[in-house]
Amino acid sequence: MLFARSLLFAVGMWVTIVVFAILCLFTAPFPFSVRYGFLSQWARLNLWWLRVTCGVRYQIEGCENIPEGNAIVMSKHQSTWETLALQVIFPPQVWVMKRELLKVPFFGWGLAMLEPIAIDRKARGRARQQLIEQGTERLKKGRWVVIFPEGTRIPPGEKGRYALGGALLAASSGYPVVPMAHNAGEFWPRRQFIKRPGTIQVRIGPVIESRGKSASEINSEVEAWIEGQMAEITFKG
Repeated sequence: MLFARSLLFAVGMWVTIVVFAILCLFTAPFPFSVRYGFLSQWARLNLWWLRVTCGVRYQIEGCENIPEGNAIVMSKHQSTWETLALQVIFPPQVWVMKRELLKVPFFGWGLAMLEPIAIDRKARGRARQQLIEQGTERLKKGRWVVIFPEGTRIPPGEKGRYALGGALLAASSGYPVVPMAHNAGEFWPRRQFIKRPGTIQVRIGPVIESRGKSASEINSEVEAWIEGQMAEITFKG
């Protein structure tokens, strides 16, 4: 039954990717707000479809910590799920990604329309500079910038190295950081087809101010808060 439900979700997800990717081309002449408003409906649709087909829901704690203005979101990365949910929780937003993803048929078209921060991960020094320059530009335009400091999806119960990129952007731009923890990997595991029913716990932390702090200090605060929350919401069975 889990396989059948996961298959149904996958079919729906890929069909909507193709449909939205084609339709999004017609939004190209319009401003970013229109393009984002249209394409973010794909994320909302698939979060609903995930609940209907696989029984995966989510619960958010800490909404009161979301500032009125935009900021840098530094989130745990366990699953594909958060790439959908973050579009709904922090609109309008862009995220940092490897530029190769823009070449993926259909999916890459939609990504390009959302003006992500596409960096060349092979050139580390240049990648950091791209992140700071493009990230600051997007922040000044009123967009949230989403960064996964561990860089890649990390299985539940494990911790990756928190890279300095997001903290460098915060220290350089002066924009605050909003940390986010969640346990989506327990229900939509990385590199696995089967989705497991249940409620994803999402926790949004207090704003971490960046002014007057070094990138290392910011990074340490983010890591301490996220990992502290993960210790509480990770399934221990």
